[in-house]
Amino acid sequence: MLYQNEYLNEISFPLGGIGTGSIGLAGNGSLIDWEIFNRPNKGSINPYSFFAVRAEFPDGTSKTKILHGDHKDQLTGRYSTGGFGFGPHAGTMCGFPHFRHVAFDGSFPIATLTFTDEDFPADVILTAFNPFIPGNADDSGIPAAFFDIRVQSRLNDVHYTVVCSVRNPFDRSENTESGKDGVTAVTLKYAGKHASEKGYGDLTVATTAPHPIVQQYWYRGGWKDPVATFWHELTTGDLHPRTYEKPYKNDVCTVGGSETVHAGASAAFSFVLSWNVPNDYNYWSPYTDENGNDVLWKPYYATKFADSRASALYALENGAELYRKTAAFRDSLHGSTLDPAVIDAVSSTLSVLKTPTVLRLEDGTFYGWEGLRQDGGSCEGTCTHVWSYAYALCFLFPDLERSIRETEFRYDTDADGNMCFRTKLPLGRGKGDFRACADGQMASVIKSYREWKLCENDEWLKENWHVIKSLIDYAWSDKNPDEWDLDRDGVLEGRQHHTLDMEMFGPSAWLEGMYLAALEAAKRMATALGDTASAAYYGEILKKGKAWTKENLFNGEYFIHKVDIRDRSYAEHFDCPNYWNEEKSELKYQIAEGCSIDQLLGQWHANIVGLGDIFDKEQKKTALANMFRYIFKPSMRDFPNAWRVFALEDEGGAVMCAYPETVNRPIIPIPYSDECMTGFEYAFAGLLISEGLVDEGLTVVRAIRDRYDGKKRNPWNEIECGSNYARAMASFALLPIFSGFSFDLPRGYLGFAPITEGDFRCLWSVGSAWGDMIRTQDCFTLTVNGGAAALSSVRLKSLGTAEALVIDGKQIAFTQDGDMLRFEKTTVTEKLTVVRRV
Repeated sequence: MLYQNEYLNEISFPLGGIGTGSIGLAGNGSLIDWEIFNRPNKGSINPYSFFAVRAEFPDGTSKTKILHGDHKDQLTGRYSTGGFGFGPHAGTMCGFPHFRHVAFDGSFPIATLTFTDEDFPADVILTAFNPFIPGNADDSGIPAAFFDIRVQSRLNDVHYTVVCSVRNPFDRSENTESGKDGVTAVTLKYAGKHASEKGYGDLTVATTAPHPIVQQYWYRGGWKDPVATFWHELTTGDLHPRTYEKPYKNDVCTVGGSETVHAGASAAFSFVLSWNVPNDYNYWSPYTDENGNDVLWKPYYATKFADSRASALYALENGAELYRKTAAFRDSLHGSTLDPAVIDAVSSTLSVLKTPTVLRLEDGTFYGWEGLRQDGGSCEGTCTHVWSYAYALCFLFPDLERSIRETEFRYDTDADGNMCFRTKLPLGRGKGDFRACADGQMASVIKSYREWKLCENDEWLKENWHVIKSLIDYAWSDKNPDEWDLDRDGVLEGRQHHTLDMEMFGPSAWLEGMYLAALEAAKRMATALGDTASAAYYGEILKKGKAWTKENLFNGEYFIHKVDIRDRSYAEHFDCPNYWNEEKSELKYQIAEGCSIDQLLGQWHANIVGLGDIFDKEQKKTALANMFRYIFKPSMRDFPNAWRVFALEDEGGAVMCAYPETVNRPIIPIPYSDECMTGFEYAFAGLLISEGLVDEGLTVVRAIRDRYDGKKRNPWNEIECGSNYARAMASFALLPIFSGFSFDLPRGYLGFAPITEGDFRCLWSVGSAWGDMIRTQDCFTLTVNGGAAALSSVRLKSLGTAEALVIDGKQIAFTQDGDMLRFEKTTVTEKLTVVRRV
């Protein structure tokens, strides 16, 4: 998607690896949001860190520009830094000559900025990325920002110099030239600290540019002496080496190169900015050793690279191949035939994985915040309910998703099956003592089923079945103080903590649906493992729960929460006195008769992972139509919202819970009831689409992305409880929904049932492989763009008569049963094609 003019204003495109932190690329090309210190750092800059380009003409004159567009942000100055009234920070370089025009192509995971100006003899194209390669978490987790700058000259014999300047961000700076074998580099260290100490860090800027230039230190002086001297040296072509013996504070370095270019030709200059902050610790809930020192652990990337020099060299040495693989993923994702708003939503929210929302612990385990505050994480612990909406990781990096399950099983679940829904760091410090979370715990059972189906064997399920079983059995355990289903009638009731941060009493379609989906998943897993007694028992409870739900939780229009808000006994029995509104004599924080956005959430999960119908078909159909009618607001201008404002004025969105005029709205209803939160909206949109209401679902998706248009909000930062919110990755589920993707890798099966007619193309991904599913009039093609898949059957909707099956260039014998083809298990490494009779 292309952004220009005022639609550049809010952009911050994160450049960093999975679990490494990131640097933001602003819409005008400046480097912002320096979040490389193992925590968020929103709104930050590292002053005097930028790219610049100089053009020297044959007559000896020259033109020099900072590789930025116009500066639009807070021209009077920033309140937060005490600088209001003093103009923008001079370290942004906004006071120096820069380019008049910028076009920003943000086809995540690659950003391409084109800088043009009538008075400059070249178009300058900046390509920025960090590797994003499905199935390869390590190469997708390099602590670096990659930049390729291509100068396309319009005049003959112009000598171009391109440089990158970076300020040492540590309190005491030591800048050391550190290049080798055609790489020019400077490493910026925290002088006086050992690499094992808390707070140590180093940062390397490196380039393979021709005719290299390196300046370890800008001139040291007072006032603006350093930058004034730099500008003089750059514009006169006199950037020369400079060193100092003693450490100083925040010295700036410059590296780059130069090349003469003819009209119509171009020169390329590659740079990498890599970081190393190797000691992490729990700053939000301190955990110390016997001497009162913070217990430290290494980010995973620091176990792979000795320092930022090592990661920078690796990045440059392998840059071409890493870019090729990343571009292949980009081209596959953005080359889909799906609605542009869907691809925009899916690709943009994937950026969460490249922000400080995500950590990888020392052994590679994945850990995530819910989102990010300005300078700290928001809501710790890879929260089971929030992360259950996020469907990107399980398909693209399933080994990381499985590590979340394994952490939950090992560190967060006790012998009774009570799972704490937030993991504490460092691992091993103990299980949290807050009560189990109903939606998160049931989601963990569903996700365990999903993780099993994305493996290529049953071993993972066998190893973890005893814990998974305890999670579902906890619903009726006498050790469960919240009494979810003590009578084992398949109805989730009692006290239920949930993702809206309060307790619900009595059965609701939302949490009941999650329970029913978990029972279905548990029944299937038990059956596969030969645990027939458990499978039968889960099936019996499931049957009773479905029947009760059909009779009691549908009001003729939609599914409800069955609770008498005039009954004080709920609050008394579960010791929740603050839930009773004494003045109005009713319970607080309940959905009651409202039309909730998540009332069919269990069905959304079931449709994606292949669990079948959880709710009655006809009731579900009616409910979905009415949900869209009541929940989606084309305009928020006349809608009262007492909560956080994520959509306003003429923006559209789906609210959390609507109360039609025909029902009673509690005085104090469910928290966040009037908000528009994108993760919930994407799940709702996906459910609408999967159940045949495609136009309605697309309307919701388009409304979300219209709010994140670059002018009003950052397209790569959908917010909820903070920035870069994990739940937004619910959008990724739109891909398997539109493609009708089904999977059972332990059995060697993949299936596709696109919900639209005609030619179709969409990315697919599983545990061992990813590629494109392509349907044309005469054939179905499954390309493997990375990895390999061992298959023995495929199902292709409306296949007709198959005439040939070709795998990696070899014709394979098969049998056909309707849309299903079966064949001897074969490993697909390039392409599977089914030719069908036209």
